[in-house]
Amino acid sequence: MNHTHVDFTPAPRPEPVVADGEFVIAAVGLNHPHIYGMCEELINAGATLKWVYDADAALVDAFTRKFPQVSVASSEEQILEDPAVHLVASAAITSDRCAIGIRAMEAGKDYFADKAPLTTLDQLAEARDAVVRTGRKYAVYYSERVHVETAVFAEQLIEQGAIGRVVQVVGFGPHRLNAANRPDWFWTKEQYGGILTDIGSHNVDQILHYTGATDATVTSSAIANYANPEHPGLDDFGEASFVTNTGASGYVRCDWFTPDGLQTWGDGRTFILGTEGFIEQRKYMNLGADDGGGHLLLANKGGERHFQVTGQVGYPYFGRLILDCLNRTEHAMTQEHAFKAIELAIIAQNQATELTGRAQLQAAVS
Repeated sequence: MNHTHVDFTPAPRPEPVVADGEFVIAAVGLNHPHIYGMCEELINAGATLKWVYDADAALVDAFTRKFPQVSVASSEEQILEDPAVHLVASAAITSDRCAIGIRAMEAGKDYFADKAPLTTLDQLAEARDAVVRTGRKYAVYYSERVHVETAVFAEQLIEQGAIGRVVQVVGFGPHRLNAANRPDWFWTKEQYGGILTDIGSHNVDQILHYTGATDATVTSSAIANYANPEHPGLDDFGEASFVTNTGASGYVRCDWFTPDGLQTWGDGRTFILGTEGFIEQRKYMNLGADDGGGHLLLANKGGERHFQVTGQVGYPYFGRLILDCLNRTEHAMTQEHAFKAIELAIIAQNQATELTGRAQLQAAVS
């Protein structure tokens, strides 16, 4: 195996970008556990977590056990009226995230939403209007890129020219269903948005980002409920194909079919094809092995290389987001990219061919 000229190494891990108290955040809406990663990484980048609010006391209690320094607000309004708060983070029920964000921006705060940041094109129009009207940011936690070290390193390799021009991105988003532990809103399409809106937005973000595209066309999409007739509102499978405005192609497949015997919640992988090489990300696990996730495989004219980047790369997005909020810049992610990724995911969801008859599923249940 020839490794000649393969000398790419990760950039240094990011350091905190602000001192304690210089950038204050609050959490409003704790329905998805992504809120923990969102807040933890902002804190690691220097943010100060001051407030938390949710109407569900059990969710608040769990959050305060993880972040004992936080104060529990009596209402959302108490947080929005605090002039010290720079940014509000939310992982509320997906269909509620847009309204929370608009209220936060109208109160003069920047907003950081879990993916999917909203669920309909009407909400997207309202969010776009609020950004223009208020001048605030509506940032999005597309965690499968910004909070995964192989994904960050892949970006660095592409920027260094490791695989030439990117011409295709293929992303897989399998998840374990854990049906017994899911809240009621998880099964209701009007609340979670559909599988391509929800999980698929992660992958659309990556297609746009790695290809350097600012737009794309949905060429085909499909959804199905293959194995959960008792929950006819659930899409347990979804796929979509895209052509970007750079001429690259993209493909997304999402599902809720992770088997119980798999070592983690999903074998998430991303394949990036370039004109001079390719990258495979084994983000969360290495199938058939016990060496965990964090694997990136690179092949180019210099040979083949296997990187294990766990703990080596870090997550620069969060420090960049803090500085963007303070300096009114767009280095972490542009506002247009954050909105375009979810726009395309929703279009794919809305246009999707139904591969299974929901009416038959409902009849089978009854």
